[in-house]
Amino acid sequence: MSNNESLHIFGEVLFDHFPGGNRVLGGAPFNVAWHTQAFGQSPRLISRIGDDPAGHEIASLMDAWGMSRNALQTDCEHPTGSVRVLIQDGEPHYEIVADCAYDFIDGKLLETKSTQGVLYHGSLAIRNPVAHAALQAVKDRHQGKVFIDVNLRPPWWDRETLLPLLQDADWVKLNEAELAALCPESLGVEAAMLEFYQLFDLETLVVTRGEKGAVACDSRMHFVAIEPPARTTVVDTVGAGDAFAALLLLGLNRQWPLEETLERAQEFACAMVGRRGATVADREFYREFIERWG
Repeated sequence: MSNNESLHIFGEVLFDHFPGGNRVLGGAPFNVAWHTQAFGQSPRLISRIGDDPAGHEIASLMDAWGMSRNALQTDCEHPTGSVRVLIQDGEPHYEIVADCAYDFIDGKLLETKSTQGVLYHGSLAIRNPVAHAALQAVKDRHQGKVFIDVNLRPPWWDRETLLPLLQDADWVKLNEAELAALCPESLGVEAAMLEFYQLFDLETLVVTRGEKGAVACDSRMHFVAIEPPARTTVVDTVGAGDAFAALLLLGLNRQWPLEETLERAQEFACAMVGRRGATVADREFYREFIERWG
């Protein structure tokens, strides 16, 4: 199986608009695709942009980064996605604009051949029934693993839509607050993880805990916990979870041991929070990691 067939990433691509007028390319699936491209994975990004200046800029940036646009659709009616980011008490808060191009990913325009490898998707891009149906069409043809990156962004989620998706997952990543929201009766992170793991019959569950690091649970009910370095320079936490997810996918594709995967994901996420924005258009930034990890 070649890299071109091994990683399929479904969901939103957009611009994050920060206070002061700065805007940064983003969207969790796009960020993951960007990072995995830098690490040599040649992801197939299944998304949709508007026929507008923002959409044209995204297409140009993807071309310059070497990313395939074979599954990137163009929408002549809906604008390219956008999010207004507000920073409160050092944490990002998001105002996600509705009815953007990525809400209307068209299943009829997708390839009909079956796929292998790993299919990554989040929970935001299925807020619209059109994109939700497209995701189902992709999943119906996918014969490999499914990795779900949970992003509970009120008001854009509900349990009735999310829980059936989780039933199809092999790997799930979410943060501590999201785990508590989905397993409110369990006391403590490990108890909630065990409940979640057994409820959805997963292969691996990963919970990120911000400055406390992350913890994972595998099929043997074996817990692996990691903590970030005591001194981590934080410039911007937007996209830290996406950087972490990208390395989880890399480890999954390259069959790294779970503990090694977590350590590398934590290291890469710590490097990303030292940068402004969720992506880095500098190959030198990735070179150190590539040389050490192969």
